[in-house]
Amino acid sequence: MNTLNNVLKTIVDALEDKKAEEIQLIDISEVSTIADYFVITNGVNKSQIQALADNVVEKLAVSQLQPRNVEGYNTANWILMDYNDILVHIFDKESRGFYDLERMWRDGKIVDIKSIKE
Repeated sequence: MNTLNNVLKTIVDALEDKKAEEIQLIDISEVSTIADYFVITNGVNKSQIQALADNVVEKLAVSQLQPRNVEGYNTANWILMDYNDILVHIFDKESRGFYDLERMWRDGKIVDIKSIKE
């Protein structure tokens, strides 16, 4: 069964497998209708950023989940993956600092990654 928590756990595990940096989960369900969660992370170069996105797609495909849309893959400075209730943002360091989604969505609730792994 693909509960939201299981999908989040799979995404975080896939990102950690490829050494994603500073993974943040933000529950935006009470402040927005576009999604319930943002997963925000960054990589160190284009190849790693694409590998992070590829691994998320591969791990969720095992559960027969496909992204509704993926944007920014070729340039890989900000890859946005739309999994309906979960939006995955994979940045390069410069773009993450520039767009600062954590600040923009500060009305959301930061979710402790450990809590979804239990």
